[in-house]
Amino acid sequence: MFLIECRGFFEQSISEAFCKIILHINVEVLIQASADNKGRKYSEIWFSKNSLGLKFMGMGIRTVADRVYLVSFETQREAAQTFLRFQEHYESPRFKGKVFTLEGFKKWYVKNSPRGRKTGKFTYYSDWEGFNIPSDVLRPFYEGKFDPLSDQEKELLDLFEDNRSRFYIIGVPRKIKNTRQLLKHETAHGLFYTNSRYRNEVMRIMRPFDLMKLRKTISAQGSYHENVLEDECQAYIISGDVDLKVDLPKELQRKLRSVFRKYTRK
Repeated sequence: MFLIECRGFFEQSISEAFCKIILHINVEVLIQASADNKGRKYSEIWFSKNSLGLKFMGMGIRTVADRVYLVSFETQREAAQTFLRFQEHYESPRFKGKVFTLEGFKKWYVKNSPRGRKTGKFTYYSDWEGFNIPSDVLRPFYEGKFDPLSDQEKELLDLFEDNRSRFYIIGVPRKIKNTRQLLKHETAHGLFYTNSRYRNEVMRIMRPFDLMKLRKTISAQGSYHENVLEDECQAYIISGDVDLKVDLPKELQRKLRSVFRKYTRK
């Protein structure tokens, strides 16, 4: 038996709600959904009619900030397989805003990614641990433009099909060593998209600093469109990713982390 906790909001004002569903299909699955109320209306959680199937696949969902949803996976490979086309449609230097097939992307990635050029192999599923997409990225997938969809893509779309608000999705595997750092990085992306006050504060703080070297280092990874570089910079600075091998301004990091804590404080 495994437990998946889903936190969010209902269409009504409630003090506390627990919903437990026990299903016996080969294994016993306990899904517990809870929400607390501090005098505000809850209007942003939904349970899709198909979302229970996702739990059998090892996928869980919870909120980490207002309109920022964390989807977790058993493994890094499962997360990468699910998010690949969503993620690259959002920020790839080659495929941003375009419709493409998985096979077409694989051929391009082998020729253009650092590890692909070095090994001649498709290494995407082991290259990337965290994923982040705004809700409008889902639209062409719902419209059938990316058909045929993989089973993983269908499952993610099923999970959010009843949500009509503007929101952000982050995806991470549960079995990794740097979970805390990764969650900071991806949550920073979510705040940058959903919260204009956070975004404006971050941009104002970063403006006086020379981040050219950081931008070039991020761009050299070969997977980011120029339009998302400011967002990537603030996320990398907040999470303190040492893999980039770039000296980050300590004063800037301190200020951005302070803003991040302010907007993620419970």
